[in-house]
Order: sequence, then C-alpha cells, then structure tokens
Amino acid sequence: MHDVLPRLTKTDFPAIRRRGVSTLQVNLGYVCNQTCQHCHVNAGPNRTESMDGPTIDAVIAALGALKATALDLTGGAPELNPHFRRLVSAARAAGVRVIDRCNLTVLSEPGQEDLAQFLADEQVEITASLPCYLEENVDGQRGQGVYQRSIDALQRLNALGYGLGQGRVLNLVYNPVGPFLPPPQAALEADYRKMLGERFDIRFDHLLTITNMPIQRFGSMLVSKGGFDGYMQLLRQAHRPDNLDAVMCKDLVSIDWQGMVFDCDFNQMLGLPLRVAGRAPLHVSELSSTPLQGAPIVVRDHCYGCTAGQGSSCAGALAA
Repeated sequence: MHDVLPRLTKTDFPAIRRRGVSTLQVNLGYVCNQTCQHCHVNAGPNRTESMDGPTIDAVIAALGALKATALDLTGGAPELNPHFRRLVSAARAAGVRVIDRCNLTVLSEPGQEDLAQFLADEQVEITASLPCYLEENVDGQRGQGVYQRSIDALQRLNALGYGLGQGRVLNLVYNPVGPFLPPPQAALEADYRKMLGERFDIRFDHLLTITNMPIQRFGSMLVSKGGFDGYMQLLRQAHRPDNLDAVMCKDLVSIDWQGMVFDCDFNQMLGLPLRVAGRAPLHVSELSSTPLQGAPIVVRDHCYGCTAGQGSSCAGALAA
C-alpha cells in the first residue's frame, strides 16, 4: 500500500481551532467482515486490532467526565469488538446518544443473530453504509452479495421500528464509487427513497453523503492509477471557506483502538495525533484533565475533503 502522508504534508489549508468536545468518536478496531475499496481505515477480516476492556473502561469514564452528549462508534465493524455491547449499554444508561456506524451485513454474521434486537432495545442510532441503491455498484465496491444482505438487514431494521419516525433513527451513508464529489445530498436522498421504497418498501430517516478521503486504501488506489494529484486538485478547487465553521473536528475527538486521541478519524488513520499545549500523543484517560477549547487542530492537505463543495463530515453534507 502506498504511503500518502508525504503527499499531504505540504498544505495551505486554513488554520482552525476547536470549540470543545461534545462527541467522542471511538474506533473499536479494524476487524471487519468486509473489505471495501473506499475504506479509509483499511479494515478487513484479516485485521486483528481491537480495543481491550481497560481502554473501554477509560472511554466510559471520559464520557462522564467530559459530559459528552454523543458516542460515535466506528471501526472496522465496531459490533465485532467483544466489548461493544457493554460500552453501548453503559453509555445509554448515562443518557448519551449512541451512534453505530454499521455496515449492515454484520447483522447476519454468525453469532450476531440478536444484534439488531439489541440495538433496537438500546435505541442506538444506526448510520448504515449503502454506497449506492444499485446492486452492481454496491457489490463492485464492497463485494459479491453485499447488496442483497444489506437490503435484508434494512428490512429487518424497519421491522424493528427503525426509520419509521418512532425514535429509532436509521440513516444511510453514500460514498462516491470513484474520485469525484458526492452529488447534492437532498436530491440524492430523494432518489434513494424512491428506489428503495418502490423496490423493497424500505424506509429511513436521512441520507448522509460523505466525500472519499485520499488516504489509506482509497488514497493508495488513486496513487496506483495515477489519479491522486487530480483528485487533490478537485478537492482544492471546490474548497468553500464557509464550510470551515461546521467541520466535525471543532466539536469531536477521535479515539483509536489503543485509546490515543486525534482531532478526527482521518488524522487517526494518518498517524497525526491531537496536539495541545505541546503534548502529543494524548490518551483518552487524560482527556478530562486536558483543556481542549481553543486548541489548534492538526491540518494537512486531505482536510480539503471536508470543505469541498457542499462539505463533508461524519454527519453528511455541511451545507444545504
């Protein structure tokens, strides 16, 4: 795999500072039952990195100490971490909003037969990856048979009350299948509702469009195909300064599977730790005693991926 960090280090991306911490985004490990072309984590079935019990305990303590309002769980497939359910239950018992970034097919993995019911019982918000409403595009990006398993999972979630306006939130995520920006989020959401509704009677709350980041597996693919510089030019030319105030790193910190702290998940994958008062790296157990408001955010050229066009974050487009 190509190391893209040297291509991103020289940057003129504007300096930005954080407001504080309202969301802990926690990567529970790189173990996944899928191997997706666009994956910026390089997750897969052969990865073994997984957050251990003591680090899970430190995350639970940090949630309380920081009075964070949201816990955003990602991976890999976060549900495959053996401590996933304990962490979810502890956060929900404390009144914290929990988001599970689910690849849908994990719901039909052996040993996970009761996972969907668990998520429903805990009223976990599901943000589910479905990079297209067409079977050939999904299977081409994520693997043969993934589309049908994803449809089956969505129908099962609907049967449990997800996406029906009953307090169980189901969001879908679109990633472009190539080196281009997502289309306008609202228009694409309408297409998803029409196609999935008419063909499968599937309902959901929102569609989130997320720009592919030129790092890890996707970045390496761009380098191999000679498209890295062209994609970066696209991102830079589409930069909108008005998106800067809404980027997710201003209110979020990202925790890796070892408990180290980063400004965002993308910086985590590039090995660029959060820096405050000259300290780096910082462990999740140190967050409660480390003032972060006003701290500078580590930026590199990939940050243009969050400000290009309509903008992009883990919550979808930044601009209407």
